Amino acid sequence: MTGRATGTSPGTPKKRLRVAGIAAATVVLAVCGVLGYVEVFTKGIDRLPEKPCAGAVDRDLAARALPSARKAEERGKLTTSSALDTFTYWCYVRTDEALISGEAQSGIATVDSWRERHSSPGGEESGSLSVNGVHVSVRSEPATAFVYIPCTTPRHAGDGHDAHSLTAEARTVGETRAQGAELRQILADFAYQLARHAYRVGECQEPREFPDELPRIGSN
Repeated sequence: MTGRATGTSPGTPKKRLRVAGIAAATVVLAVCGVLGYVEVFTKGIDRLPEKPCAGAVDRDLAARALPSARKAEERGKLTTSSALDTFTYWCYVRTDEALISGEAQSGIATVDSWRERHSSPGGEESGSLSVNGVHVSVRSEPATAFVYIPCTTPRHAGDGHDAHSLTAEARTVGETRAQGAELRQILADFAYQLARHAYRVGECQEPREFPDELPRIGSN
């Protein structure tokens, strides 16, 4: 009498379903692995402080200006020069491939001399505005933003000089996510926020109400 096999042969439906299930699970894990890589390694800027450079600027400006990156770093620093009797506040956010940076420096300049010094080679700005004593100028090639604010530091209070100032400049290096007018607006906002922070850190004596944000370049 012939006996019956009690095991399940490799070709049975039960075996095929088990193999298909393992294959499907493998695909799901592979997809999750790819998504995990994107999450971990393309958001370096998002892991920086909400306000980089010791609170000087908004992280969002750097995120909008620079491409995604595996890692990013930021730094803000105040330096002083006893010889020149000035201070400078430096700020940068950078990845391996790109950088947005700026500096705000106290000194002596009238708004007219400042405009002349930072005008484009042809003498024309890409855009400018003035609000509450803050003057902003941007140019296209290379994309750069400049800010001028009257500022008398404590050491010069009462000396009668009417051209004490704080000037700021911002630019990018390398590839950028934003282009054209959008990039110039980001740089204007970056330079403005940096100048506003330096104004307070440097204890500029003139009382001034700073708007939360600049009007959009070209809107006024």
